[in-house]
Amino acid sequence: MRRTARLLTGTALAVAAAGGPAAPAYAADTGTLEVYPFSVVPGGQVSVNTKACGDKATAAGDASAVGAGTFTLAPSAHEGDAIGQFRVPESAQPGTYEIVAQCAEGGRQAKGDLVVTMTAVHEQVQPRGSVKTGVGGALGPDPVQTAAGVAALAVAAAGGTWLLHRRARGDGI
Repeated sequence: MRRTARLLTGTALAVAAAGGPAAPAYAADTGTLEVYPFSVVPGGQVSVNTKACGDKATAAGDASAVGAGTFTLAPSAHEGDAIGQFRVPESAQPGTYEIVAQCAEGGRQAKGDLVVTMTAVHEQVQPRGSVKTGVGGALGPDPVQTAAGVAALAVAAAGGTWLLHRRARGDGI
């Protein structure tokens, strides 16, 4: 009996601490605004989406921090997402900018960050060549050297096998 009373009391306290069965939503609640791509060069196209507004809800987007002005987020084919797009002006300076969307129903806000850089991530120079580790590479830039290395390994493997076979037969080395 005491065990049941303790269990019920603990459950009631947990529900009370959590704010009851359903905590009310306030206009100041903030959701997440996903920004794609996260990093963009001036003049680039940006897409944003959020689930903060609920099913079939629209939102007013504000990218004035980066100089792009306002844009509209509309319901998308993805369940519960509102999606919108804007273009970063050519005059935008490098830095991190907050992009905001205000839901039409309920007044909820969603915020996300956009990074403006002078070099696009996909345009960065990728490293090329081999790493000087002292071990050597399996596939070098020269096919003749690669063929010579494979031949040397084949000769060493054949010789090792022949020596082990002789030793196993008792012929000695």
